[in-house]
Amino acid sequence: MSDSSIELPVKPERRLLPDDFTVTSWDQLQPYFEELLHRETPTPEELYSWMKDRSELEAVLEEDLAWRYIKMNIDTTDPELAKSFQFVVKEVEPKIAPYSNQFDKKLLGADQLQALDQEKLHIHLRKVRKAIEIYREENVPLFAQLQTEAQQYGVLTGGMTIEVEGKELTMQGAAKYLKDPDRDRREAVYHQMTARWQKEREKLNTLFDQLLQLRNGVATNADFPNFRDYMFSAMSRFDYTVQDCYDFHESIRTEILPIVKTFAEERQALLNVEALKPWDGEVDPSGQPALKPFDTGAELLEKSIECFRRVRPFFGDCLAIMREMGHLDLESKKGKAPGGFNYPLYETGVPFVYMNAVGAFRDVVTMVHEGGHAIHSFLSRNLELTAFKQLTSEVAELASMSMELISMEHWDVFFSNEEELKRAKKEQLTKIISILPWIAMIDKFQHWVYENPKHSQEERTAKWVAIHQEFATGLTDWTGEEENRAMAWQKQLHVFEVPFYYIEYGMAQLGAIALWRNYKQNPEKALDQYEAALKLGYTRSIGEIYETAGVKFDFSAGYVKELAAFVREELAQL
Repeated sequence: MSDSSIELPVKPERRLLPDDFTVTSWDQLQPYFEELLHRETPTPEELYSWMKDRSELEAVLEEDLAWRYIKMNIDTTDPELAKSFQFVVKEVEPKIAPYSNQFDKKLLGADQLQALDQEKLHIHLRKVRKAIEIYREENVPLFAQLQTEAQQYGVLTGGMTIEVEGKELTMQGAAKYLKDPDRDRREAVYHQMTARWQKEREKLNTLFDQLLQLRNGVATNADFPNFRDYMFSAMSRFDYTVQDCYDFHESIRTEILPIVKTFAEERQALLNVEALKPWDGEVDPSGQPALKPFDTGAELLEKSIECFRRVRPFFGDCLAIMREMGHLDLESKKGKAPGGFNYPLYETGVPFVYMNAVGAFRDVVTMVHEGGHAIHSFLSRNLELTAFKQLTSEVAELASMSMELISMEHWDVFFSNEEELKRAKKEQLTKIISILPWIAMIDKFQHWVYENPKHSQEERTAKWVAIHQEFATGLTDWTGEEENRAMAWQKQLHVFEVPFYYIEYGMAQLGAIALWRNYKQNPEKALDQYEAALKLGYTRSIGEIYETAGVKFDFSAGYVKELAAFVREELAQL
């Protein structure tokens, strides 16, 4: 489908590289790095011009890697796509890293740096200082190896299928049966799915052991006591501490877990079962069939565009532009890696959305979530430097999770039936509260894993089970399912592919609830603040960006309790 009313963005004219330049070898790239390294910058204007040329080079290279990564994930069965990605990871990026370190030192050592706008560059320069501090040449090959090893998670899990009612289904497709009102059918499919996961359990454990060893080596080389502390620096966590994470865990345990327990008690009563089992968590407890908001990926996209346009016309146009440019791959298929993401393309300025839609309600949530990320990319695309667009996760997830809630006001696009619309909203609001203990579990687990890198697989399993029990309602009976509980963490791809990138979902969820509360009170003002915050990219601290959005960056028990109470009030009205 074509939309002739929109204007497609064009790439900015290149300053340093030829317009037809593509990445084929390091030899062809190196002269540009050498020129930047040795260029004289005697005036503030020439220094900033050098920064912009470096920014262009980074944008071109990151977008090239992005396309290789996207194509590889879309088809994990094609070895040539994997080779294309690995070529950059193994042959190009290790050679770029030393230059990047020298560029950072060149920038900080420039006589004219103080003459530039320090307020505009403050966040960027503190990242540069930290990058220099933690850089170690011996880590360069380890990063290449880590990227290659982490890719194996998608290979192992992307190929998982089971047969249900004569049809071969991906795990995402099979998960729809966990919403089936027939409890026996849910249980049967659940056991098929977990049996398939169990086949890969040993391989996934071994893979994680390898990743753990490599990551611990990175931390040791950089003189950190553990990989967790290294990652706090590498992820630019300047605005909160390890203790703040522990406080978040405790706030969720004390203020959210009791609410989630009431949800579970209501579910148990409605299902009229003696005890909840693991296959009872996704079905509508009223006994109604699963919501079916769309049939195809094209329909999902068309409805999402309309939904976003009702929020603000520009938001819908963002998705329409991506459709015109072929920057979406939405449907689940065999050989496609699991998960969903919005991948920013820094030179083009138009991101790519990837997901595994199967016609389920959660696909709508994923679409509006990734759509929120996409809007963020559009709103920050004109920032002068690539570094300004490289978002910290706490800020990026505020954009996406806020859109999940704001867009709810227009979900009648997906659900014309009023009762189904209420069901969808109730499921969403229940989910955003219920997911918080899981987020705390995954984060607390990772803290322990990397603080104790010499642990055995058995110790790791025991610790996971203990943490799971700490954040569980106690109403789900895991008798006979102990092995499936013990391996549940392996289903969280972040643990394998992007370590420590998970608690941000919880932090941003709190901000999103607050922003939605503002939207309910004054929609236009809230949307203006939302856009203003997103346009900042990462040129202000996390707290300042949240403040621009009209909310607080806060996860104290009192604030968590206040926001949870608001959600419960909204649930009571449905």
